Amino acid sequence: MVDLRQYTLHPGARDTLIDVFDEHFVEGQEVCGMHIVGQFRDLNEPDRFVWLRGFNTLDARAEALKAFYYGPVWRQHAAVANATMIDSDNALLLQPIHLGPGYPTPAFPRPGVETDSVIAGIVHPADDGFPQHFQDQILPVLNDLGVSPLAIFQSLSVENNFPALPLREDSVLVWLARFADDAAYGVVREALSGWEGQELRLRPTTRSQLR
Repeated sequence: MVDLRQYTLHPGARDTLIDVFDEHFVEGQEVCGMHIVGQFRDLNEPDRFVWLRGFNTLDARAEALKAFYYGPVWRQHAAVANATMIDSDNALLLQPIHLGPGYPTPAFPRPGVETDSVIAGIVHPADDGFPQHFQDQILPVLNDLGVSPLAIFQSLSVENNFPALPLREDSVLVWLARFADDAAYGVVREALSGWEGQELRLRPTTRSQLR
């Protein structure tokens, strides 16, 4: 399962948070049992930071979050990170429907270099029948456009076992795909412009595995 987290930040503060996150919070969380899949600048919103972190089980999620947020790394750097944030409660707990071969495992490298790639997708509102509708109706359109999703997730409807970090309760389906650059994504984006949902257009940070 993964947390998809979208933080609204104070104007001009995103690079400060990314510096702290990439230097201290990647390994700081992974030693506690989490997998930091990707962290991104939102190309549509200059004051939004988006990231994904994975857990093996729900019980492991609770233990890992307790270990990190009550541990020394967060305690040392929380003040700087929190000072960048207006809102950090836009968070979805998701389970995978599909993970493609390009979706990172914990063993994937963190290159430490800039990239022009765009990770894009849509957060669709979803009732119980929407995942099947996506498979039958939307995925073929993406395939016809040459888009092979890196990952497809749907909401995991369970009680939040770490209530210090709130979770959204709405039901969604999320897909993510990789594009070489903005121009490549732009061709596909026109075809998707009428689809309902929140567009994600993300640029990986230098230490993001998903890129």
